[in-house]
Amino acid sequence: MSRSCNFIDGQWTASEGDATLNVYEPATGRVIGTIADSTAADVDRAVRAAREAFDQGAWGKTSALDRSRLLLRLGTLILRDVERLAQIEARDTGKPASVARADIVALARYFEFYGAAADKLHGETIPYLDGYFVTVTHEPHGVTGHILPWNYPAQMFGRTLAPALAVGNATVLKPAEDACATALALVDLLEEAGFPRGAVNIVTGRGAVAGAALAAHPGVDFVSFTGSPEVGQIIQKLCADHFITCTLELGGKSPQIVFADADLDAAIPVIVKAIIQNSGQTCSAGSRILIERSAYDEVIGRLRQAFGKVRVGAPEMDLDCGPIITAKQQARVQGFIDRAIADGVPVLAQGVIAEEAPADGFYVRPTLFGPTPRDNLIAREEVFGPVLVALPFDDEADAVALANGTDYGLVAAVWTRDGARQMRLAKRVRTGQMFVNCYGAGAGIELPFGGSGKSGHGREKGFAALHDFSKTKTTVFNHG
Repeated sequence: MSRSCNFIDGQWTASEGDATLNVYEPATGRVIGTIADSTAADVDRAVRAAREAFDQGAWGKTSALDRSRLLLRLGTLILRDVERLAQIEARDTGKPASVARADIVALARYFEFYGAAADKLHGETIPYLDGYFVTVTHEPHGVTGHILPWNYPAQMFGRTLAPALAVGNATVLKPAEDACATALALVDLLEEAGFPRGAVNIVTGRGAVAGAALAAHPGVDFVSFTGSPEVGQIIQKLCADHFITCTLELGGKSPQIVFADADLDAAIPVIVKAIIQNSGQTCSAGSRILIERSAYDEVIGRLRQAFGKVRVGAPEMDLDCGPIITAKQQARVQGFIDRAIADGVPVLAQGVIAEEAPADGFYVRPTLFGPTPRDNLIAREEVFGPVLVALPFDDEADAVALANGTDYGLVAAVWTRDGARQMRLAKRVRTGQMFVNCYGAGAGIELPFGGSGKSGHGREKGFAALHDFSKTKTTVFNHG
């Protein structure tokens, strides 16, 4: 899984320096390849190539219809190669095989959705003064920078690139240093689909070097970043230095609110999946379950039973959970668990690491805590691992206060048969996405996604992403 080069201006290009970074397999802990540890000079070359493609090259002259065809063609090629790409994604991230395959199918869907939308980003006219005609049109920013996370590298490639390309931006993408393989493997399909040189440029390396250089580059007109709130603040400040905006998709501490009248047969499997999916390494993971006090014992009883059946193993075993992405992240997640135990928070249930799982893989046992004190660290901060905390509440007002009682505001769910309560909670819970008697609703490519507070700002997915990756121009005609 080595490719110690960058893809710049339609060519594989050696990094300015000779430095490389090791690629580790999460399931075994072994080194399985290297990538280029790129410098600011590499980023500069990529940005210049993108600028040339947008200002002077074929990409800047590509019509919306032709952009649509290119994106749709890429989606078809991804589906053709779904098994090969899924194997790369699984080995690079540790995801169970079936989850990796679903991620590649979702990747294709991003290009299908935005390919179909590329020629449908319509403008408008505004009734104005007599003798005037006013139009509002959507235009690309120009060069967009894309800094990807390691948890969903394939999906994020499509989520951020597809709408940017659909609008007509030329792009520079910096995948996470811990999960680059799928992005690099997709270059061959970009070329096969027929994208002009410079439309997509890929530079690998460390976030603190290559990622920071991309956000700070004066030739970049817009930045899309997904990652931690702490790094998001840095990215936003770098963008502000040259007066550009950014989309920040950051963390979450998302609540699932369960009332006594909920359909628990439907709710429990969804609640468990929402925290063990991708080993809990999901910004939208349902990491808090808030339970009406009168139903607390029954809900906990069912959750304990379900958690006890969760099994963890290597991708090819295709169990419920895979490993954590790196040894460093494994230590961080385990540290949260150990600290909560030391604080006296009861452990209600834990999943099982399969005996066949490689001994040196980065595994963590999925853990259910409760009742969890509301002010405990594990109830307030994002763990980014398969850790669910249970908190009882007294009434509807208490549930809303508890749901809104963190610095995050990304996703939430309410489980109740009461229609009026569904409406009240949907309005009162501070969140970017609200689910009623469900959670996540699949990949949700058509559904605008983003949050507030430490969860970031801006919107991905759906038509909202096309608006973020474009700017409006108002043109006023005086025709007398």
